[in-house]
Amino acid sequence: MNITHQMIADTLQMFAFLAVELTLLFLLISYLVGVLQEYIPPSKIQSILSSKKGKGYIIAGFLGAITPFCSCSTIPFLKGLLRAKAGFGTMMVFLFASPLLNPIIIGLFAVTFGLQVTLFYFTVALGVSIIAGISLEKLGFEKYIKAQAYITPESAGCSASCNTKNPVSKWQKIWQSTWSDFKKVLPYLIGGIALGSLIYGFMPTEFVARVASENNPFAVPIAAVIGIPLYIRAEAVIPLSAALAAKGMGLGAVMALIIGSAGASLTEVILLKSIFKKQMILAFLAVILSMAIGAGYLYSYLF
Repeated sequence: MNITHQMIADTLQMFAFLAVELTLLFLLISYLVGVLQEYIPPSKIQSILSSKKGKGYIIAGFLGAITPFCSCSTIPFLKGLLRAKAGFGTMMVFLFASPLLNPIIIGLFAVTFGLQVTLFYFTVALGVSIIAGISLEKLGFEKYIKAQAYITPESAGCSASCNTKNPVSKWQKIWQSTWSDFKKVLPYLIGGIALGSLIYGFMPTEFVARVASENNPFAVPIAAVIGIPLYIRAEAVIPLSAALAAKGMGLGAVMALIIGSAGASLTEVILLKSIFKKQMILAFLAVILSMAIGAGYLYSYLF
């Protein structure tokens, strides 16, 4: 009974924490994107992220690597890029790379697992993100973006007297657009947080370690699949992985778990439903799963 009470407490605590954190992150980042769009013309963003050469994809990958976004807070930035009409392939590179290569994960990776493992992780995540972005663009997956994702929400309650010459009106307009976006994704956000919190509270780490031990030939794909439903913050994914490794999980499976959980949390997938059609969601999950499983097996083979 005490164990059940603790699981419930952990679930409720995680739900409250994520609800507050992700709400604040979404509103803050959405607002900052709106502010940036006031000062950076869409043509400038488009020119940076729509290069006809490989440079645009590489820049998008490194842009993702230097932004401290988790998988969910990448979504507002992605919406800003869509409305600025940036290139589809480069946007997808950013979407894949940003949560996997943010500075927090890379720093904790280096401290916990060493520079060699960190370099392997960084190279695989960046390389696969770029290849996936190029491939999805060549295959025409841009048609699976919902039309409303390109539309900037109209500001409610702003009369004809509002104009951009008044700084207060300008900031209010950005906030109204941000709040309109937030209300649209709120049901997806709450649903994803609730499911992720239940899994977090009721799935013991001992179970994960047992099904993904080195003796299990399917440990890597199991770890990758387990990772996706979990919403694990950047600050927690590395310590959790280190604890699982100490309990017997193979490092290849640990690599797969990190990529699966950081790259495609359940919450992010639910949020992406407000932007992507089903075909694009499936393609996104296929890329993350392939990256997680491939990296896990490759690491086990090389090291």
